[in-house]
Amino acid sequence: MARALKTRQKAEFGDFQTPIDMAREVCNLLSRRGLKPASVLEPTCGLGSFLVAALQRFDTVSRAVGVEINEGYVQAAMTALQGIAGPGRVEIRREDFFKVHWKDILESLSEPILIVGNPPWVTNAKLGTLGSSNLPNKSNFQYHRGIDAITGEGNFDISEWMLIKCLEWLIGRRGTVAMLCKTAVARKVLLHAWRFGLRLRRSDIYLIDAVKHFGTAVEACLLVVESSPSEKNLDCQVHNSLREEPPRGAFGFRENHLVADVRTYEHWKHLAGEERRKWRSGIKHDCSKVMELKEEQGIYRNGLGERVDLEGSYLYPMLKSADVANASEARVKRWMLVTQCTVGEDTHRIMHNAPRTWQYLLDHADLLDRRSSSIYRNRPRFSVFGVGDYSFAPWKVAISGLYKKLDFKVVGPHEGKPIVLDDTCYFLACQTKDEAELLARLLNSNVAKEFFSSLVFWDSKRPVTAALLRRLDLDAVAKELNPEASLEAYPRKPDRNSSEYGQLSLSLGL
Repeated sequence: MARALKTRQKAEFGDFQTPIDMAREVCNLLSRRGLKPASVLEPTCGLGSFLVAALQRFDTVSRAVGVEINEGYVQAAMTALQGIAGPGRVEIRREDFFKVHWKDILESLSEPILIVGNPPWVTNAKLGTLGSSNLPNKSNFQYHRGIDAITGEGNFDISEWMLIKCLEWLIGRRGTVAMLCKTAVARKVLLHAWRFGLRLRRSDIYLIDAVKHFGTAVEACLLVVESSPSEKNLDCQVHNSLREEPPRGAFGFRENHLVADVRTYEHWKHLAGEERRKWRSGIKHDCSKVMELKEEQGIYRNGLGERVDLEGSYLYPMLKSADVANASEARVKRWMLVTQCTVGEDTHRIMHNAPRTWQYLLDHADLLDRRSSSIYRNRPRFSVFGVGDYSFAPWKVAISGLYKKLDFKVVGPHEGKPIVLDDTCYFLACQTKDEAELLARLLNSNVAKEFFSSLVFWDSKRPVTAALLRRLDLDAVAKELNPEASLEAYPRKPDRNSSEYGQLSLSLGL
């Protein structure tokens, strides 16, 4: 029972307590940077490791405050601090982060302030599945729009919300935030700060080994941000460890976007511009056991192992991310049941056009009707998403969104049908092979790859996104390769026998 309670506590509170040796290493780093705080605040202090380390390292601290919701940890922190802090120098408060009157606490702290700690490593979606109330008030604080707000982009780490609050506490004041967190969270926090004009004098990320220190396999770091009432810096230096002073590079904020490599981006930023050809994602169905079939010697089987006999009307050859990313030439291994040609199209026509397919859908309605994503609510039964005339274009230039490489593949018809892609892939729809091959060559050119590399964060769960791809102006790439060339001079849907794209390809040296 005790072990189960501890497991739930770790899941619910993202409870990864900081070892005292690591807390001391962090404070030593801050001291080497010249930090001399007058006050220390640890908003989720746990066992109090950072408070202990800070008081031992900085003799300039006149007041330290720790806040913690767990009563056992409060007692442990008070015990750890005995003999280190004099009377009235340290206060440990048992309170919920989301209910504390932080304004009162902040007003009691002298500058410069050090806000330090290790906030929970857990997402709001995870807490929702646990039925936890340990959550901030519901709000779309990331300001996602449209489909991004309802298909997962609105999910966030609780630490992201907390860290943004910490930075906001220091608006107009001198102070430093030094927090252990996921690297992706650190970038999102900085993006928020830069986008909304928070004044940051300096920002650094120091990478840490989360497996070694916390036993969890995530990309993690120490984020250190110095606030300023007047200065404003839009770059963040990245260091390989807590002990490495020279940075290995920097990411930053340019033209209202996050860029992964500031130096490379500055060299190639003239390639950013209009999305002249629309990047699309593949078809989303959220039920692969029913909607994806494998062909074995002329026999189809679904993910449940059932033999399936369907009309061919709604079956299309398909490729997944692994198929696009790993093979030199993408090969069809599966077929997808595509119930609509456009989003929202009435699916009852299947009952008349392909009765065996309709019966198959009814037989597996229990799985299809349980799909949790809100995009299927108030839609025709058995709907899919991310489907349109572009999904059925005969030729495509495709890339996997999940794999850590920039490799664009030409995808053509299979057995007389257009190949469709799943929603982990992105593609440009093309009408001819020549068009697809030309666009693929442009995208696979060193020029385009260097531009994309300046933007992509390879440690992300999905490093390649439609938003990333849309930032490249393909016409600018063509002009970079040959100043006399322009894609605008060539039609989007040329005659199949036209040599125009071939001529342009030669002029670009591709």
